[in-house]
Amino acid sequence: MPTLHHATLDRIDPATLYRIMVLRTDVFVFEQGIVSEPELDGRDLEPTTTQFWAEEDGEVLATLRVLADEPTLHLGRVATAAPARGRGLAGQLLEAVFEAFPAPIEISAQAYLENWYGRYGFRRTGENYLEAGIDHLPMRRSAPVRG
Repeated sequence: MPTLHHATLDRIDPATLYRIMVLRTDVFVFEQGIVSEPELDGRDLEPTTTQFWAEEDGEVLATLRVLADEPTLHLGRVATAAPARGRGLAGQLLEAVFEAFPAPIEISAQAYLENWYGRYGFRRTGENYLEAGIDHLPMRRSAPVRG
């Protein structure tokens, strides 16, 4: 059974961070062919960036990151290893983000995932655009009302 984790750079061990980067490179560079923009953009080294990942038997199966750009958080780099897809891991990571950060969250989502993100409360906020040669759209999830 996978376990969910999240940590900032000062609390994540180098081997885990490496496995996260390998998974993202496998998905975005090798599977999706994104080479026009660097996968390793330096944002993972910022002290306010939080990595979320699902791990099983020492293997990172899914990951995403949250950039703390005040006043809104930015979610991105959502990736699941091909053999682990269909297990709901990315959705579990999103729920972990919402629990850790009860604040508005924005995402530059691949357009084909609009309905999937919509199930988690994200709503389109603008027109489609190309990013790294792939159709994207801006989406936002408002902060939950606490009462």
